[in-house]
Amino acid sequence: MNAIQKLWLKVFPKPAQPLPAGTYSYQAPPEAPVPYRIFLRIEKDGHGIMILNASTVLHLNQTAAEYVYYMVQGKSESEIAQIISDRYQVPLDEAQKDFLDLQERMNSLISTPDLDPVTYLEFDRLDPYSNTSAPYRLDCALTYKLAGEVHEAAPEERVKRELLTQEWCTILDKSWSAGIPHIVFTGGEPTFRNDLTDLIRHAEKNGQVTGLLTDGLRLTNNAYRHALLESGLDHIMIMLDVDSGQSWESVRDVLAEDIALTVHITISPENKEKVMASLDTLAEMGLKKLSLSICDQVLEENLKKAREKVANLNMTLVWDLPVPYSAFNPISLELRESMNLVDGSGKAWLYVEPDGDVLPAQGINKVIGNLLNESWESIWAKC
Repeated sequence: MNAIQKLWLKVFPKPAQPLPAGTYSYQAPPEAPVPYRIFLRIEKDGHGIMILNASTVLHLNQTAAEYVYYMVQGKSESEIAQIISDRYQVPLDEAQKDFLDLQERMNSLISTPDLDPVTYLEFDRLDPYSNTSAPYRLDCALTYKLAGEVHEAAPEERVKRELLTQEWCTILDKSWSAGIPHIVFTGGEPTFRNDLTDLIRHAEKNGQVTGLLTDGLRLTNNAYRHALLESGLDHIMIMLDVDSGQSWESVRDVLAEDIALTVHITISPENKEKVMASLDTLAEMGLKKLSLSICDQVLEENLKKAREKVANLNMTLVWDLPVPYSAFNPISLELRESMNLVDGSGKAWLYVEPDGDVLPAQGINKVIGNLLNESWESIWAKC
């Protein structure tokens, strides 16, 4: 199951003086053997989050955060090892070994294709929802328009207008200034917005990781799909309609590209008999990550069987991405049945409606404020 992970290093005794909280960035010099850029956010408790090459988010424990901090400051390998050795009163060779381990993991992240934007390897889990200065992700609903008939759950009546391109750019800039590293463009159907590639480019220029939740239909157009990929998009979730040939085609097309893909299936009375066979087909196609939900609680047993099937097919069940208009989203049942998951709504992620109103998450219709018209600080204070 997906969750933001921590990059594990040995946790040494805490030093007397914590590092200053804040955001920091670094660009490797042209002569570096492995090109990379880093965004680092350090929290008041010493933990941090790191973005590598605007494509991978990692949650860092205090020790790892300090190593990265000194890398960002331009310190050499020997200088960093000496600083850590002095700060934590540990042998110099032990500090050097841990730093080399961190570098090796980072190099693996940089060189691995189609890397999941928020998970990697099997790092120890960490509750990422406490003591944070800002969420890790902002879900931006660019529009509530949908293909065909309007979904009965689409809250179009609450939204009087859609933000203009520059207004969305203002929101992206505010989120970046607050230290939010991950943007997911959703809806409605976000590919209906002609400025989607412009917004992805703007977020990528900031340094943010970007994702897209879509029905996938426009992704069957090669020119459009490649325009999205070239704009800097990092990951995609396709809401698969198991009865639609074009929907299946979009999955095949995206699997052939160099981008991380998750497929979501909402189990309904109409498709429940086809779900298990669809899971087999997706596994045969090479899909690695799947998200599931149900449209009615009476289908809970179907969901459990599908989850077991996903595990047997050695696919990863993603639970922490938003799913438009699902009465029973992947989080709700997972939270109820697992002691290891914590609801991140309003803490690890926030949701912005097409007019700029901020909700704790999609489907939680409690307006916290409007991110276009209010400061980030005033909105976060109300979360």
